[in-house]
Amino acid sequence: MANAVKWGILSTADINRKVIPGAHASPKVELVAVASRDQARAEEYAKTWEIERAYGSYEALLADPEIEAVYISLPNTMHCEWSVKALEAGKHVLCEKPLSRRADEVEAAFDAAERTGRLLSEAFMYRHNPQTKRVKELVDEGAIGELRLVRSTFSYSLYDEDNIRLRTEVEGGALMDVGCYTVSGSRLFGGEPEKAYGEAWFGPSGTDWVFTGTLRFPGNVIAVFDCGTAMPERDELEAIGSEGSLFLDDPWHCNRPVIEHRHGGKVELTRLEPEDSYRLELENLSDAIRGQGEPLLGRNDAVGQARALDALHRSARSGERVVV
Repeated sequence: MANAVKWGILSTADINRKVIPGAHASPKVELVAVASRDQARAEEYAKTWEIERAYGSYEALLADPEIEAVYISLPNTMHCEWSVKALEAGKHVLCEKPLSRRADEVEAAFDAAERTGRLLSEAFMYRHNPQTKRVKELVDEGAIGELRLVRSTFSYSLYDEDNIRLRTEVEGGALMDVGCYTVSGSRLFGGEPEKAYGEAWFGPSGTDWVFTGTLRFPGNVIAVFDCGTAMPERDELEAIGSEGSLFLDDPWHCNRPVIEHRHGGKVELTRLEPEDSYRLELENLSDAIRGQGEPLLGRNDAVGQARALDALHRSARSGERVVV
């Protein structure tokens, strides 16, 4: 792996278990280090996952001159702060979603990337999957006529109030954890929303346990979605047009990539080969670092995502429709 980009990981978060296998499998990625706030934990984690170097602080990893890029899997409230610190330490950054729901924080992080001459990208892994690329192409090619509606869902069951995903102080909750995918999927087809309306049930932990939203886009395109941490496992995405629809039963994980084209009372299936979305997002940024491409997701997408999330959150709190 002579030309592979040397990567490090900030934190030992659970999401890493999905990212590390793809990093190890890629000839473009060399995962060399992991950092925890505890040296013993870092060493145990590095041994388990066959990672060469273990650091007992995030700062120590950022001080390693051989590491070129970092994947940040810290809690939501730490994403922008540590993205900026990593960029200022000379590292390229792939930061776990959501980068933030505060557009000014996202802008500041990308300002730091420009100032330091480094790359920053938000880690929406599903956007890198061939299934996502193909369904977007089909919509753009007019396969369903004029786009009218985007419908999406993402939910699962979690009732442990001590779990980080249900804690208010780190901006947990359904919208930030899984709803961000439905918002991203809506924006993939609709562009940037003009108006947002959200309704939420805030559960015992204080976070939103169920969240539903409506987004209105230019050209009279409307998106509706629901997400939750207190519902069964569900994940769907459907783009509905004047002449048919394109339905994905597994839009976010992309483990079973099949596109259903529903039109004229028929269903046509397009099956694709499974690809590791986490490997693809690491390779996308690695290619960009080597000057062999551009990051798929940059400033405009991350800022647009933050604005939409903030508008939905404010709407759910106020009960009013919000201009994005």
